Amino acid sequence: MYSRSSEPVRFERDCDAVLVPQGDAVTLPAGSMGYITQALGGSWTVFVEGNLMRIAGKDADAIGKEPPAPIELPEGASDDEVETLVWSLLRTCFDPEIPINIVDLGLVYEASVVRREDGARRIVVRMTLTAPACGMGEVLVDDVRDKLERIPTVADVDVELVFDPPWSRDMMSEAARLETGML
Repeated sequence: MYSRSSEPVRFERDCDAVLVPQGDAVTLPAGSMGYITQALGGSWTVFVEGNLMRIAGKDADAIGKEPPAPIELPEGASDDEVETLVWSLLRTCFDPEIPINIVDLGLVYEASVVRREDGARRIVVRMTLTAPACGMGEVLVDDVRDKLERIPTVADVDVELVFDPPWSRDMMSEAARLETGML
């Protein structure tokens, strides 16, 4: 679901949020009013009292929305099927400021499924940021980890933030460059 509109929103309960782009954690009190400016990947960016803030999917009820559905995996799914699901879920992780997922932004360098000795799966992700000092870096890493940890049969997720090679707009998909006007 994506929204570029300014849908009004009233917080029904106190709600954890993250300031965009600083990445600072804040709590919005019940009764706060604002506008949803972006609704992508099961999280929302809201404009409240002159600030942009990210609301995680687990807090959907605070703004009258439905939380993301549980992730389903067919019984006996292969590692390749899990890896396909991993890439699909990574495409639901969005920069809170722009409506482009982290895969199309070129931020994900690697996403692989590894079998542990006990037979459980471990997911390894290597990703970067558009700028090393981006305040939303840990928020994006947490979003990736949270989504991938919800996959059945996955025991742990290792998300490593790397800056070599440094990100450049050449790493963006053609669709992302077109969307941002960077062709």
